[in-house]
Amino acid sequence: MTALINNFSITYVLIGVTVLVSWMAFNNRQLLDRLILWPPAIDRKKQYDRLLTHGFIHADWMHLLFNMITLYSFGQAMETFYVERIGLLGYLGFYLSAIVVAILPTFLKHRHDPQYRSLGASGAVSAVLFSFILLAPWSPVYIFLIPIGIPAFLFAAIYVGYSIWMDKRGGDNVNHSAHLWGAAYGMLFTVLLEPRVATTFVGRLLSGPASG
Repeated sequence: MTALINNFSITYVLIGVTVLVSWMAFNNRQLLDRLILWPPAIDRKKQYDRLLTHGFIHADWMHLLFNMITLYSFGQAMETFYVERIGLLGYLGFYLSAIVVAILPTFLKHRHDPQYRSLGASGAVSAVLFSFILLAPWSPVYIFLIPIGIPAFLFAAIYVGYSIWMDKRGGDNVNHSAHLWGAAYGMLFTVLLEPRVATTFVGRLLSGPASG
């Protein structure tokens, strides 16, 4: 029993549930319409659960695959970090709250827009990714099939710059705002939980690649 508990992974559970629910929604338009973030349903019908459920459905398999690979790549390290400090439920709470916090600015902006919809785990995944970057700024981040890893802190700078640019440009049906708010929330949550992370990050950044 102890070994089972020690090997239990919230990250794997989140990936499994997200893949299952997304797959079900791919084949069930009614389910997709009920779970997706549609602001008027929240504002008029008080369906506040949509602020969370939209993070468990995706537009297509590529969208789902990208988010889940990223979560798999960095989630385990961050799960270990959080579990040591706030337990399994604490880490789960961090992930779920990141889904909600990342989408709130979008919801408020489009609160009365019946044409707007949003879905995907990108906000929470960004929170996990940027939390990891705080801990290991020089760790390589691999993009798609490129064999050379980009230092995590450099990837973060490119990611933020690209998201800001695309958010202002618009037109690609991707909620770049949620990416940014998720990233900010992940970093803030981590620093508030463990304030030493901020100074450690600077020290590791200045120390170079050998520091991780």
